[in-house]
Amino acid sequence: MSENIKPPEQRPEHPDFWCKRFGEGVTPWDAGKVPNALANFVARQPAPLNTLIPGCGSGWEAACLAEQHWPVTALDFSPTAVARAREILANFAVDLVCDDFFKWQPAQPLQLIYERAFLCALPRKLWADWARRIAELLPPGGLLAGYFFLCDQPKGPPFGILPEQLDDLLAPNFTRLEDAAVDDSIAVFSGRERWQVWVRR
Repeated sequence: MSENIKPPEQRPEHPDFWCKRFGEGVTPWDAGKVPNALANFVARQPAPLNTLIPGCGSGWEAACLAEQHWPVTALDFSPTAVARAREILANFAVDLVCDDFFKWQPAQPLQLIYERAFLCALPRKLWADWARRIAELLPPGGLLAGYFFLCDQPKGPPFGILPEQLDDLLAPNFTRLEDAAVDDSIAVFSGRERWQVWVRR
């Protein structure tokens, strides 16, 4: 094995990286609550949207959506994260799945993919794959909504993405509908994230 290849628990593209952090309780990205912009977005929708939450972690947002009777799939490839989410989501009608976002297939067409600390958890080499997969999973009119960690932070996670880099990834298939400052960020994202909504063309 090349000495340049890190062990799985040191590579954020590998489930072991996240299992180690959830197992040790080192989850500074976990707000332990539902952020304001998501709650406002949900309240504005005329009807529930079939939603995917990739990299769901502990699953707080999935619980919020389920409370509003939204069909929601919470997806994570870390068995330890899924076990943690199972505790939080025990009393909610959520489809909790341990699988790889890049391989998983929805049973029903999606209407919304919710982004929170998933893209910024992915190494840059996977960004183009992420954008391609988002576009594959959402039909025309489908929404990508959530929080984007917009800054020049090459070491991570979280990995920062510049606004123009995000535009380059999404503009070929999406149109941005909303872009707003975030006033209730947790410390690791404070001052460097934006709430955005994109629609699939």
